[in-house]
Amino acid sequence: VAGGVQGPVSANRLCFLSLEPLGTNVGQVLRVGRNQFGQAGDHLCWVFSPQFEQSSLQAVHQQRREMLSNICSRYTRKRRLLRPDDLRHLVVDDTHGLLYCYVPKVACTNWKRVMMVLTGQGKYRDPLEIPAHEAHVPSNLRTLSEYSVPEINARLRTYLKFIFVREPLERLVSAYRNKFTLSYNTAFHKRYGTKIVRRHRRQPSQRALERGDDVRFEEFVYYLLDPRTQQEEPFNEHWERVHSLCHPCIIHYDVVGKYETLAEDANYILQLVGADTSVKFPASSKTTRTTDDMTAQFFQDISPFYQRRLFNLYKMDYLLFNYSIPSYLRIR
Repeated sequence: VAGGVQGPVSANRLCFLSLEPLGTNVGQVLRVGRNQFGQAGDHLCWVFSPQFEQSSLQAVHQQRREMLSNICSRYTRKRRLLRPDDLRHLVVDDTHGLLYCYVPKVACTNWKRVMMVLTGQGKYRDPLEIPAHEAHVPSNLRTLSEYSVPEINARLRTYLKFIFVREPLERLVSAYRNKFTLSYNTAFHKRYGTKIVRRHRRQPSQRALERGDDVRFEEFVYYLLDPRTQQEEPFNEHWERVHSLCHPCIIHYDVVGKYETLAEDANYILQLVGADTSVKFPASSKTTRTTDDMTAQFFQDISPFYQRRLFNLYKMDYLLFNYSIPSYLRIR
């Protein structure tokens, strides 16, 4: 089942069966269906299968949408209106009718590369030919916040919307390793490291106060849990919660991809939108990525009290995206 709907197929939902292969441009199908049926589009769904059956991958993604919808219904009492500032993470591909909410530390560099290929009108052919820093230049991709309100609403209603998520604490450790343990990230050391050292280290050296390039993981945890941190400014996007970046209880995502199944979920999306078969999602690096075992090591020296508080900080992401409490946490 594809479309901007969540929840199981029921008697009050109109479903269309397509005998086309998965290469069908779903974005185009969604636009035609929803434009034709107007408000009824909220109750439309599309089933793609030559055998009149869902594939196992389609079933997985339907289950993820249902889980997301159920948790949103249980924990969200009021749905607020989205502001343009809420849409800065939604990258737009008008050619394929695609909206991608990028989450840092969840393969977003490679997804931005792919989006540059999809939107580049032939300028780019291979995502890996695009330097990583180029993928993050704001002018290379348009975000939904740049459109007018009518244009925003039309795209939210008719485009295929997708997001990629990751085990929350693994993503957090990945952000820490990338931003605070690599010597070249001097901007983060100055911007955040110096503040963390000043507030959360006893008797810091003058060098540490000036450079902020030796932040310990436990100090980073104290910074995240310090009430002053979010009172002074929002979290940086690299450790902000996914639900705060992408608003999955307001925006109905058609596909919720997971870092743990990155390759197959990425290929599934590229097939859904009818991308050229030459466009391939880059294979992930196995040598430097943060793993579950590595994450467990970082939490060995964090007390159960702070483990519990940190888990509660990211609890909504655990619930929305169906992640289990990590076995290495001593909070039970």
